[in-house]
Amino acid sequence: MAPLEISASRADPALLDLPWETPLEEWPEDILAALPRGISRHVVRFVRVSGRVLALKEINHHLAHREYQMLRVLGRIGIPAVVPFAVVSGRTTPEGDPLDAVLITRHLQFSLPYRAVFSQVSREGTVHRLLDALAVLLVRLHLEGFYWGDVSLSNTLFRRDAGAFAAYIVDVETGSLYEKLTDGQRAYDLDLARTNIIGELMDLQAGEMIDPEADVIEVGDALVRSYRELWATLTEREQFSTEERWRVSARIERLNQLGFDVGELEITTDLDGTSLTIQPKVVDAGHHARRLMRLTGIDAQENQARRLLNDLDHYRAVTEQQAEDEEFVAHEWLQHQYEPVVRAMPRTMRSKLELPEFFHEVLEHKWFLSEQAAQDISLSDAVQDYIDNVLAHRPDEKSLVTTETSALPIFER
Repeated sequence: MAPLEISASRADPALLDLPWETPLEEWPEDILAALPRGISRHVVRFVRVSGRVLALKEINHHLAHREYQMLRVLGRIGIPAVVPFAVVSGRTTPEGDPLDAVLITRHLQFSLPYRAVFSQVSREGTVHRLLDALAVLLVRLHLEGFYWGDVSLSNTLFRRDAGAFAAYIVDVETGSLYEKLTDGQRAYDLDLARTNIIGELMDLQAGEMIDPEADVIEVGDALVRSYRELWATLTEREQFSTEERWRVSARIERLNQLGFDVGELEITTDLDGTSLTIQPKVVDAGHHARRLMRLTGIDAQENQARRLLNDLDHYRAVTEQQAEDEEFVAHEWLQHQYEPVVRAMPRTMRSKLELPEFFHEVLEHKWFLSEQAAQDISLSDAVQDYIDNVLAHRPDEKSLVTTETSALPIFER
């Protein structure tokens, strides 16, 4: 038997106990973690090793190492992506026949492939929320000069994000990183996304997982519009008179509202000095998430962070502390508002939702109960009612364990 090679930043000796001499599709069920899988051209399986869930993909040796390195690069530049764990190569059967290498990534907790999201009847807007998340991911990739080459729902994982979704890239086998993408590269990636997604939605219609009357062509076109609008907002030049200099701040605020920070802004004047032209030069995603982390230390998705910051602003107003230092009020909000809520979540239920998402859901539930009762319901009462009547009936989403996606209930308001 040829020597086994494991390439990893932190190799786990427990990997040696796995049956590498066997093709991945023939691994015994007793060592697999049966998680919902997306559609893949390669064999993909999940295993539990040293208390963590890992995703294994059988793939050509060269492609496995290339994808491992590409995922590491995307992680370093802050792109939402699965985290690479190792590459196992040099595999052979007991008879000496060569086997493909295996790319290992960490399972993304609280994530779902798109088919699991649609495994039961969901709200009409779910498709659009998924595609909005994918459009944001694609724009972020293109801003960094990354050409995906295989944009699809199948190559993406989704996590709940305060009523919306956050998209994470999973498969970068065909991706390449450039200093800057050409318009043609971006257009090709976008057209490929539209084509693949229309096909995937048609497949969902055939499986009666979405409305058979839905116009999937229009949905694909909507993705293109969403991408182009966001790209234009982030990159286009804007010209106005020098008397409208307030529009510089307005442009930055608009980008912040979309969840992006402007690291650098190019401002130029015309020859007679009567008009200005501005263009964002360095745009970083995660504006609200970074602000929340700085103020409270809470690590959250972008929309979750926006929701929590809104509650912080509300707390600041009702406690009449607008003149107080922001960091001081944030510390008080954390102690008196956020922490009592998340501590109330029973430990046995903490695999159902991430804590920032739980806090967001409780706030939504409080509003719902207050509207029903036509009076304000206390936060503590809302927490208990949500735990008893909503959370108790939700599935575990940290590491969903089931072999049938039809067994995965999707809860949405």
